[in-house]
Amino acid sequence: MKKRIFITATNTDIGKTYTTKSLLKEFASRGVRVGVIKPIETGVIDGVAPDGEELLECVKKLNDNFKTLRVEDIVPIQHTLAAAPFVASGNTPLDLKKINLAIEKLEELCDLLIIEGAGGLYVPIDGNTMMIDLIKYLEATTLLVTHCSLGCINDTLLSSKALLDKKIPHAIAFNCRKGDESFKDISAPYFSTIGFEVLKVDENIDTICDVLYNQ
Repeated sequence: MKKRIFITATNTDIGKTYTTKSLLKEFASRGVRVGVIKPIETGVIDGVAPDGEELLECVKKLNDNFKTLRVEDIVPIQHTLAAAPFVASGNTPLDLKKINLAIEKLEELCDLLIIEGAGGLYVPIDGNTMMIDLIKYLEATTLLVTHCSLGCINDTLLSSKALLDKKIPHAIAFNCRKGDESFKDISAPYFSTIGFEVLKVDENIDTICDVLYNQ
């Protein structure tokens, strides 16, 4: 099994795809043969998987082994409805064999595989499986992407606790966006007080990669 890094977040639209692409570029700049997969994507209309297309376009520029692949190769499970996989699939049991086969194929082409999840940790995939269960099953080091707006303390600590409770090795990255300037006044003081290292996607991607690779 190659090195696996799973990208999850405190919620949807936090910046998983943006962060995944940043990690791919940083690792590739170090000479690592990178690969990527998004096992499940919802909101796929007329065969267009927006996140998958972005990821495939990015990785093709970084690893020639991916140049002949199609989006179906890196997004093996697709659903039309933009909802939790449980809802989008009509509670169809998760096809782990399909995911395993896709990962097996991709890991022949790379040395490090970045796996992008869908939504947050407790997004239901089927009646018995949450996204956090898939992370555990894949034995992947995890990067929790969180936001920098009001409420990030609660969201970050809750998701981190969930990963700790499952004994999943992880790091945390803050994806600060335009308009999040108040972070340093309303949230950063608490993190500083408890000795919580704040790593930002745009400022500390090199350190984030170091932490993930060495876990």
